[in-house]
Amino acid sequence: MKIPADRSDGERRRRLLEAEQRALSLLDAIEAQGLIAPGRSEKEVEGDIYDLASRRFGVDRHWHKRIVRAGRNTLAIAAEDPPVVTIADNDLVFLDLGPVFGEWEADVGRTYVMGADPDRRRLVRDLETEFETVRRRFLNDPNITGAELYAFACTSARSAGWLFGGKIAGHLVGEHPHALWPGETRLGHIRPENTTRMRDPDAFGRERHWILEIHLVAPDGEFGGFYERLMLPD
Repeated sequence: MKIPADRSDGERRRRLLEAEQRALSLLDAIEAQGLIAPGRSEKEVEGDIYDLASRRFGVDRHWHKRIVRAGRNTLAIAAEDPPVVTIADNDLVFLDLGPVFGEWEADVGRTYVMGADPDRRRLVRDLETEFETVRRRFLNDPNITGAELYAFACTSARSAGWLFGGKIAGHLVGEHPHALWPGETRLGHIRPENTTRMRDPDAFGRERHWILEIHLVAPDGEFGGFYERLMLPD
């Protein structure tokens, strides 16, 4: 494949942040239009998100499938395709979006509460708290490996009263398509099999940029939630 054009680490970081901000604006627009509501199927919401992203944000590519999960489907990981369900009054619903803006990938996830159940509301609050806890662990250890950060995410989730539901806790992101860059796929994931330093440069000798995924699941296996963003210094 063609090696991406030579850019400074600062420029690449800036462009990825810009892409993320646009993806977060897409999430805000989804909320403002009330697309996530009881009585709507996951498929209906997904279709409306596609139309909104194209019409208002000029998105014609998504580097991974658009994921809408409700109810018990919030326990499923991205690689799974559970049967489509309709959002119920007391459900949690999460979105996992991977829009491409120009040549830059974004990857954002957010969870919504349909009712007033205190446990579900606590999970949504804890998602961002856990994201920040794991991000700080990454920032404070320049030698941390993908396996070590994954293990920390699992331990931290248990300490907060939840289970960690993901098979991975994140992955690389960059110019599209980062999935075709040289190197072993597992080394681009925050997972138990990745024993390499996350700060090591990529196959082109550049700084690597990571998405952190927090997937929390209730201990009784009734519901889960998801949150993801770039994992960068303040």
